[in-house]
Amino acid sequence: MAVSIRLSRGGSKKRPYYRVVVADARAPRDGNFIEKVGTYNPMLAKDDANRVVLNGDRIKHWLSVGAQPTDRVARFLDTAGIKERAVRANPKKAEPGEKAKERAEEKAAKLAEAEEAAKAAAAAPAVEEAAVEEVAAEEAPAAEAPAEEAAAEESAEG
Repeated sequence: MAVSIRLSRGGSKKRPYYRVVVADARAPRDGNFIEKVGTYNPMLAKDDANRVVLNGDRIKHWLSVGAQPTDRVARFLDTAGIKERAVRANPKKAEPGEKAKERAEEKAAKLAEAEEAAKAAAAAPAVEEAAVEEVAAEEAPAAEAPAEEAAAEESAEG
């Protein structure tokens, strides 16, 4: 029979209260248990002595006969100094998933394109303004000439 030391939830809605129990691993979370070995009240302040209350002797007994604590209970036991918990480091925890990376790359590419377009647009008006001024200078006499021709034609007609 696999035995675990785990939390069993009690309390009302939005007001949790947990019992630390020794139970058959196949039993439901809040169902039958073998022995109550402590309590956990998450509503109390973190530095409150009554937040986690454990019966160390009974927990040591159950650990000696093969009971396995859950992750949360293992943290409590480590804090209480009853059982050392191996620190588990997951260096990839904060790393985004593949799809998120793809979206970030696409966004970066679009941003780079937008910046290039903005630079090109900023550089182009300066070049265009110079070109427009040159063209305007060249067209000015040419523009006056058709106007003069049109004026001459009107005076000839009239």
